[in-house]
Amino acid sequence: MPVLTRRGLTAGLTALPFATVRAQGVDFPDRPLRFVVGFPPGGPNDLLARVLAPGIGERLRRSVVVENRAGANGEIAAASVAKSPADGSVFMLASNGSTTVAAALNRNLPYDVRTDFAAVAPVGINPMLLVVRNDLPARDVAGLLALARSEPGKLNGASAGTGGATHLALELFKALGKVDIVHVPYKGGGPAMTDLMAGLVDLYFGGLSTALPHVKAGKMRALGQTSATRSAAAADIPTIAEAGLPGYEAAISYGIFLPVGSSPALVNRLHAAVDATIRSPEVARKFTELGADPQFGTPAEFTAYVADDLAKWAALARQAGLKLD
Repeated sequence: MPVLTRRGLTAGLTALPFATVRAQGVDFPDRPLRFVVGFPPGGPNDLLARVLAPGIGERLRRSVVVENRAGANGEIAAASVAKSPADGSVFMLASNGSTTVAAALNRNLPYDVRTDFAAVAPVGINPMLLVVRNDLPARDVAGLLALARSEPGKLNGASAGTGGATHLALELFKALGKVDIVHVPYKGGGPAMTDLMAGLVDLYFGGLSTALPHVKAGKMRALGQTSATRSAAAADIPTIAEAGLPGYEAAISYGIFLPVGSSPALVNRLHAAVDATIRSPEVARKFTELGADPQFGTPAEFTAYVADDLAKWAALARQAGLKLD
């Protein structure tokens, strides 16, 4: 899978001069630009978009308005953007949940992530934490795998809902670890974590920003995080890959897309504005507070990443018999 770089050197990460993000002969419409988010205000997608919008607008010399079009796990927003004019007036922030994961599980989506969007820029990675009830005998990932193998079908793993990121994180863990863990879907992450803390389920893959406070409060134990590298927000918690399951990665990734047909000049200019915004130390700090690590990559690299992410989840869906048709 193409590697999208994390935030590196702190020197020279201030806003790039406007000349570097302007392109001769191309400009965005002279009106407020719609920055579409597929979830209600207050969630991770919305919060990241609102962190990015001012910097993008400053660099494009346009007003950028975050527009929440919630519903169907971000799919309503994605469908609307796919049908929008390709003139730069509309772009979206989307997670892989509503792009590659949705495409892997549902053949009847009203859009095709491979053909209906121009991938502009990666934005960030938000890992999940593998958390377990406090009295579970396993003390680390290797111990959990050994326990699951010794008692097939006895352990159960909660999710925030069938087909979502927390469910697929569990299915990938089962597939790579060759273990039998019973999936218990909940209607949201809140109820799942409540039952985990009550000892009614054994394990859960929860968003870092929501699970970490409970870990710090001693209400559950974290065995590993799902990203390929440790998040800056939880540097003391190993990744699942380094803790006993090589090759495991199931983080929630975010990126910015334009409608297909947008000119390469528009794509490149928006990419430059996004990239410069994320390289701002203040924006990077806010990302860390939200449990996300900034990501960087060219439009071509991000396009390749999207294709590989889709192939990864499609293969898992076939292996686990998952579909939401």
